[in-house]
Amino acid sequence: MAIKVEMLRCFATVARSGNLADAADRLGRTPSAISMMLKQLEDHLGAPLFEAGRKSKLTALGVFALDEASRELDHFDRAVLSIEHFARAKSGLVRIAVVPSVAETILPDIVRAFLADHPDVHIDVRDMDSAGVIREIGRERADLGIATGEGANTDIAREELFCDVFGIVCRNDHPLVRSHSPVTWSDLSPWPFLANGTCEQIPDQYLRSVTTASKMMIHNTTSLLALVRAGVGITALPQLVAERSDASISFLPVAGTQTKRRIDLLRRTHRRLSPAADAFETAIREAILHRRTSQAR
Repeated sequence: MAIKVEMLRCFATVARSGNLADAADRLGRTPSAISMMLKQLEDHLGAPLFEAGRKSKLTALGVFALDEASRELDHFDRAVLSIEHFARAKSGLVRIAVVPSVAETILPDIVRAFLADHPDVHIDVRDMDSAGVIREIGRERADLGIATGEGANTDIAREELFCDVFGIVCRNDHPLVRSHSPVTWSDLSPWPFLANGTCEQIPDQYLRSVTTASKMMIHNTTSLLALVRAGVGITALPQLVAERSDASISFLPVAGTQTKRRIDLLRRTHRRLSPAADAFETAIREAILHRRTSQAR
């Protein structure tokens, strides 16, 4: 006969209670059922756990068994609790790779709302360009990604979250801001241009030539905006990026074009998410739906 967890729990409860009646009440069993389970345990061990006729005094084997059983029951209960919390998304780890513009504008509200319902979940956020997000998802170093998913292979599922338009970003005191005429990509030519990774997503031949000729390529969005703010040059960015900047920077829509950046929710196609990551994925969708509803009003 194998010793079962409930046998150890029964023995430990009787040993701490000192009598069958109290132990039975705590365990929700009858005293006869408790007595039978103790007998089965002692028969298996081949020696008594309690002094004859007394449940308040342990034998040497009983003292040793209580110490070992208590340790194992504590470990078992913690393991069960951890598994239950994980299954209910109350604990665990969610790894997110996201482009900087989303990390600084949309993600904070998502994380705040999520943690209100899942305070014990750990969240690992890494911001990087879209190519980096796709790479992290593909290598299974991130559970979820928020980026432009164009170019991702079939192992990565794409779900469109929203789109925003590209435009020219410059300081408020720049001549382009004071111009009364609609700006075009050709208006970039007189000014120092700061190239960045998102420029590759804009299918305009003139902009591509300006990007190629640029003497500066800035990969970090925070650094890029700091250089624009300092008057070093102007750049091309999605509107969402400009929205998160301060009032010293302007976003100028480009006339005659509606070039958009698509932002996707990315995940591995055949990899099942943990309950916590699955709950976070739901939180992302709910936040985007709320954003669309607010913008439509």
